[in-house]
Amino acid sequence: MAKEGARHLVSNIGGVLPKHEVLKSTEEYEKYHAMHGGDKEARKSNYTDMVNKYYDLVNSFYEYGWGESYHFANRWRGETLRESIKRHEHFLALHLHLKPGMKVLDVGCGIGGPARGIAAFSGASVTGLNNNDTQIARGKVLTEKAGLSHLVDYMKADFMKIPVADNTYDAVYTIEASCHAPDPVACYSEIRRVLKPGQLFAGYEWCITDAYNPGNKDHKRIKEEIELGNGLPDIRSTRQVLQALKDAGFEILMEEDLAKHSQVPWYQPLDPNHFSLSTLRLTPIGRFFTHNMVRVLEALKIAPEGSARVSTFLEQGMFGLVDGGRMEVFTPMYYFLVRKPLESS
Repeated sequence: MAKEGARHLVSNIGGVLPKHEVLKSTEEYEKYHAMHGGDKEARKSNYTDMVNKYYDLVNSFYEYGWGESYHFANRWRGETLRESIKRHEHFLALHLHLKPGMKVLDVGCGIGGPARGIAAFSGASVTGLNNNDTQIARGKVLTEKAGLSHLVDYMKADFMKIPVADNTYDAVYTIEASCHAPDPVACYSEIRRVLKPGQLFAGYEWCITDAYNPGNKDHKRIKEEIELGNGLPDIRSTRQVLQALKDAGFEILMEEDLAKHSQVPWYQPLDPNHFSLSTLRLTPIGRFFTHNMVRVLEALKIAPEGSARVSTFLEQGMFGLVDGGRMEVFTPMYYFLVRKPLESS
C-alpha cells in the first residue's frame, strides 16, 4: 500500500496540467501570496485561477498524506485521526437530519471523501460541487470503487454561481471549503438560493479567532503561511463569518469553535513534537521522507519540475497551522448550523 501511495503521489503531481507546466503554475500560484509579494485583492479577483492551480498542484500530496477527506476534526482521547474525521462528518449529517431520499449539496467536495461517508451513513443522495477537474475525476473513480455511484454524483461549477434552480436541495453543507470564496456573503447567499425554504445549511469554516492580533508579527506570519499553504484569498474572523451568514439571510441555530472542545489538539498530526505510526506520513519524519523522495524523483525527471516547490509551500502551510493552533489564533472548525427562513422563495 505504501508503494502504491507513493506511485500515485508522483504520477499525479500537477493533476490535469501538462507535466512541463507544473513549475510555471507553481510560480504563478506563489506570486498570488503575500510571502511572495502578492496581495489580498489580487487573490480575491483571481480566486478561480488561484484555487484551481492550487488543487491541481497539491491534490496528490493531500491524498497521499491525509486520505480521502481533506479536513481536520476535533478529537477525543483514544480516538484515531480517521475515527475523528468520520465522526466529524457524521456530526454534520445528524445535525442536518439527513435520511434516504433527501437531495444534499456538498459545497467544495474535494475528491468526495466526506460525500461518500455522509451518503453511506445517512442514505441521502449527495451531489459534490467542485470547480476543479483533477478532483472531480479522482472523486468519480473513488466513488465507483466504493460502490456508491447510486448515492453520490458530481457537478463541476463555481460555488459563487451554482447552476441549479432556486429551492433545489433539502440540505447543504460545506467542510473547510467556503474559506476559498472571495466574498462570503455572496457565497452564502448563493447557497441560500438553492436551498429549500425551512431547510438547513451547516459547515466548518477556517477562521482567525479573537486572539488574533494583526499588529503581531508572529500572528501575521501565521496567517500568511496558512494562506500560501492552503490556497486561501484571505482568512476571515469567526465574527465576520457569523455576520456574513446573517447578511445572507440565514437564521442562526448554532455557532461554535469546536476546536475549543478537542481533548487532543486538532493540529497534533502535523506537530513536530508528536510522533505516531498511524499518521506517519504527516509527521516531520514522514514529511522529510516525502519531500526528499520528490526531490530525487524530480532530479531524475520522473516527477515534473516544480514538484519539490509544491512540497515546500505545503510545508510552510503546515508550520502556520501548527503555530496558529498552539497560539489559538486560528481554527479550522468554526461550526455553524443555520436555517433558510420558511417565507423565503
